Amino acid sequence: MNFTLLITTVLTGLAFVGVVVMLAKLISPRTYNAQKEEPYECGVPTRGRSWMQFRIGYYLFAILFLMFDVETMFLFPWAVVMRSLGPAGLFSVLFFLFILVLGLAYAWRKGALKWQ
Repeated sequence: MNFTLLITTVLTGLAFVGVVVMLAKLISPRTYNAQKEEPYECGVPTRGRSWMQFRIGYYLFAILFLMFDVETMFLFPWAVVMRSLGPAGLFSVLFFLFILVLGLAYAWRKGALKWQ
């Protein structure tokens, strides 16, 4: 790729972003009041402490969700080039899925998926 083309593309992108941000600042409506300055604008004032502890089950459930979401991201490129990979590609993705199913079975057996 031509170096000057790359620099031109990057500078054009940065200029476009800068123009759009400045234009939004110039034409956007502005209203200031004390309620809009609060961290969470919902109309209900906070009472007591804002920080509270959550059960560890919520975090475990979120981590398991992210794990299988990342799995989907790894499977999509494989599905696009599946025919060109041949049997070796099929066996490697089956091994990948086998490891993930083992992880799911382990989490299930440990009770990480129970919503109590």
